[in-house]
Amino acid sequence: MAAVQMSGIFKRYGDTQVVHGIDLSIDDGEFVVLVGPSGCGKSTLMRMVAGLEEISGGELTIGGKRANGLSPQQRNVSMVFQSYALYPHLSVFENIAFGPRIRKEPATRFKPRIEAAAKMLNLSGYLDRLPRALSGGQRQRVAMGRAVVREPELFLFDEPLSNLDAKLRVQMRTEIKALHQRLKNTVIYVTHDQIEAMTMADRIVVMNAGRIEQIGRPLELYDRPANLFVASFLGSPSMNFVEGEWQRDAQGARLLLADGGSIALPQTNVSAAPGAKITLGVRPEHIETRASEGVVMEVEVIEPTGAETHVYGKIGGSTWCATTRQRASIEPGQRVTLRLPAEHVHLFDTGNGQRLG
Repeated sequence: MAAVQMSGIFKRYGDTQVVHGIDLSIDDGEFVVLVGPSGCGKSTLMRMVAGLEEISGGELTIGGKRANGLSPQQRNVSMVFQSYALYPHLSVFENIAFGPRIRKEPATRFKPRIEAAAKMLNLSGYLDRLPRALSGGQRQRVAMGRAVVREPELFLFDEPLSNLDAKLRVQMRTEIKALHQRLKNTVIYVTHDQIEAMTMADRIVVMNAGRIEQIGRPLELYDRPANLFVASFLGSPSMNFVEGEWQRDAQGARLLLADGGSIALPQTNVSAAPGAKITLGVRPEHIETRASEGVVMEVEVIEPTGAETHVYGKIGGSTWCATTRQRASIEPGQRVTLRLPAEHVHLFDTGNGQRLG
């Protein structure tokens, strides 16, 4: 196992810089997820940690040892790729044994490790099969087994579940997390799927355009996003937003909307100049439908999912979603009054996107 320290890490291709001064400390045994949209630099950052991409600047240490100039083999890391990267002509056993054989380890040393890894990953009955005879989930387990057998200080996972169907992704998420809890190795996991990030991580690193937007525990980021990007990225359905102007009268602060309506703002330590551009956000599951007073929304679309119902409509020109777990008899065209609980209302500066208060 190993702690990882990144100090001012950046990556440049010619005149184009794609990763900008990353500072990140990962504790020994921690499971950290890098999450963000496609092209945000998360996979490039991981490949620099693995030694597959040259670091343009900054310093990387793994287990207290400077790793910038080390080859991938010298870094003692194992990487699991999105594409599995299995040899189609080799059996499961030989795929897992490929690394030890290349390193010229005696079979008496690596065979017990392979058998233990196969048992841990439910592959004991498949060691003689070729990859084409396996399901997608089994192939991903083989790739994980190959990484485990190397006994690395650091595990790197680069979007390993992207090629699996939805049901199998849920199963594999649980298996990867259980594997980490058994081995207690340090893990860096890259994904664009915020559900994977929320369910697996000890800490989440949210990236955007080659920079870190926020670092924290999953529920910390969910409950108190630092800016509009993090607020909109985490959560499904996404957080609702509406822009307006800050006003204060005898009844308190209000947000004046573009369509002439207004929303009463909660009593907080947030203060702004009259007319300041403010964005209000609230998550769909925190909205109360059929309230006696609040914000009126005309329903446009109803989406029943079984466990809950999503109710869509417009507020201040923005599309909003309210989620209810009750079998509400709400129909398109109906007007409903929504209550926005003060403790769940988020306020952001519209100009720079930063959280207020």
